[in-house]
Amino acid sequence: MLDIAIVGGGIIGICAAAYLAEAGRNVTIFDRTGICEETSSGNAAAFAFSDVLPLAHKGMIRQLPKWLADPLGPLSIPPAYLPKLLPWLFRFWRAGRTDRYEAGLAAQAGMMRLAEAEWAGLMARSGTGNMLHEDGSLELYESKAEFKASLPGWAARQRFGIGFRHVEGGDLAALQPGLSPRFIKGTFVPGWKTVADPKLLGKAVWAYAQSKGARFEKVRVEHVEAMQDGATLMLADGTTRQAKQLVIAAGAWSHLLARNLGDRIPLETERGYNTTLPKTAFDVKRQLIFSGHGFVITPLDTGVRVGGAVELGGIERPPNYARSKALLEKAQLFLPGLNPSGGREWMGFRPSLPDSLPVIGRTQKGRSVVYAFGHGHLGLTQAAATGRLIRELILGQNPSLDLSAFSPNRF
Repeated sequence: MLDIAIVGGGIIGICAAAYLAEAGRNVTIFDRTGICEETSSGNAAAFAFSDVLPLAHKGMIRQLPKWLADPLGPLSIPPAYLPKLLPWLFRFWRAGRTDRYEAGLAAQAGMMRLAEAEWAGLMARSGTGNMLHEDGSLELYESKAEFKASLPGWAARQRFGIGFRHVEGGDLAALQPGLSPRFIKGTFVPGWKTVADPKLLGKAVWAYAQSKGARFEKVRVEHVEAMQDGATLMLADGTTRQAKQLVIAAGAWSHLLARNLGDRIPLETERGYNTTLPKTAFDVKRQLIFSGHGFVITPLDTGVRVGGAVELGGIERPPNYARSKALLEKAQLFLPGLNPSGGREWMGFRPSLPDSLPVIGRTQKGRSVVYAFGHGHLGLTQAAATGRLIRELILGQNPSLDLSAFSPNRF
């Protein structure tokens, strides 16, 4: 029997493995593709520790009618998928109500404080500190009205000690030379961080976990069952594995495994698109955030990544790379002189819950199975914090955060 099995080789599973291996536990990750080869490999590379506002409070509901009218806009829903999506959208709308705002904001802010501290420690221990870029971020606005609409969100961040400053004119141009004059104001967040390349970071943290004894098996997990003293994994090759403890960190597929255990968790898939251009495409100084258009541009060590947007379309539909092309066309308007040639298109599946908080906790079926999924846009940001919390749950320690806001049973 295995000691601890983790389903999912993305950044959440990698960090959980590292923390458990550091504690001397024998850990095996199971993944159908490899370590950090799917959604965690192609994200926007941000440690978004200041991104504490739930999505339902970031103007998304107000923007929905306009965005949905544009099939290549910041948010799209394939018409055939809408009936299946309606229950999730209703929960998303409820999560945006004022009476739920403070609790969600406080939970997310606490998670971010832990995440920043835990990433600092894990990067030091794993020797990956040289992959951290501390250049801040620049959020951009095309009108006074758009800027004014952002101010309540910045006021909320300020309450939690998040530093920023609004800029315009020469200060704005200095933070990002070559920016289109259509942007009249910006907000600079000095504490925002990015990484050299999310795939390279994930693989480096995994190498550290391996040095502590963690193992990997490349195989699809088809079904899981909880037992009184452990868990059983049924694999696609027809074999089974038993483990004393099981961690489900399979991203957008996690709720399917949770359903095996009787837990119906309303996870949906935000399909995100990007194009990674050569480093010579443009001299991007820091991550640029175009919130009115739902995408970002990130300077990586390996290129310039243009991506974001949301397509709520599940895990079965084929990619619609017209969305990547639409983002790239906008990037050329926003950064005149950007060279769009030589890019590599990509799509990933963000596992998102209606209240923008992940599920971290035990299944109702017993103490042998722990969930760690549903981080949405913040998987990379919150991975080290999640790793610590999973270790504390499995070792029976007092958790570093009150986990009630992240409970699998909250729905």
